[in-house]
Amino acid sequence: MTDIDFDKWLASVPPNRTEETRALDSLFRDITGYAPHIWAGRMVGYGAYDYTYHSGHSGTSLATGFAPGKARISLYIMPGYADFGHILDRLGPHKMGKACLYLTRLARVDSAVLGELIAAGLQDLRTRWPVRAAP
Repeated sequence: MTDIDFDKWLASVPPNRTEETRALDSLFRDITGYAPHIWAGRMVGYGAYDYTYHSGHSGTSLATGFAPGKARISLYIMPGYADFGHILDRLGPHKMGKACLYLTRLARVDSAVLGELIAAGLQDLRTRWPVRAAP
């Protein structure tokens, strides 16, 4: 996580993603109750959690968030989307990675379903690790 002001960071967002970024920020704030924090200079995170895997690897990660890119928006729900097929079926056009969901245009998905997905992911994460506000 980096200590970058969200509004200043917004100026670095590709111009074609500025309004979508503002809309996503509002949605994530409403759903999570957390203020945005910039992670790795490009991801907007809401909440944080500390983890330790069985391998002994540990760290801190954003609880949920997104990264606006020129070609697509990446959404992050930790630890992944495996159990959310019933929600994803209603979302609209998207592609999936392990812990990322890719959207080409925010307007093409159902924002209420997206909010439901964010809330479900955060609730699932809380069953594994305590979630808190980012420092």
